[in-house]
Amino acid sequence: MEALGFTLFDTALGTVGVAWSAAGIVSAALPEADRERQLARFRRRHPEVGETAPPEAILPVISAVQALLAGEKVNLSDAPLDLEAASPFERQVYALALAIPPGATRTYGDLAADLGDKALSRQVGQALGRNPVPPIVACHRILAAGGKTGGFSAPGGVTTKFRLLEIERAHAVADDLFAGTGGLAFQPKGRG
Repeated sequence: MEALGFTLFDTALGTVGVAWSAAGIVSAALPEADRERQLARFRRRHPEVGETAPPEAILPVISAVQALLAGEKVNLSDAPLDLEAASPFERQVYALALAIPPGATRTYGDLAADLGDKALSRQVGQALGRNPVPPIVACHRILAAGGKTGGFSAPGGVTTKFRLLEIERAHAVADDLFAGTGGLAFQPKGRG
């Protein structure tokens, strides 16, 4: 569905935005330090609509995202989403990602196995790279095998992924920068 409007709002990490249709949120963006940069992003994504006050159904999601990015354990699994533009496979991946609680992590392989075939790990990663609604669908909670970072296509790359996990109080463990992992590996705190 096409967006009816979008709004930007402040969080502990910077300016976040969400756009919505009559059915729910169609897109969201991780925080930007610069409000104008975020505004330009949403104007490019949704040139047919402008910034406007959100409808009542979207206000609780905005509050929940603000709380999540301030470090509160917030469950966004019931956020009204409009993922009509996503493929059926992508929607399955996003549903699995939505089920991961704050502070916990899973691997691309875990999600692929949940979908019936561990060989789908790469496709799971690609679907998460196209996630239209971060941090609501918390793709930062999905890691590569062995606790390695995996990719992260958001502004700031894996640094943003680490920051989000740190805020959610996932336990970070230093990893040898020269071992080919590119930084830190995360070990899940647990799924509860």
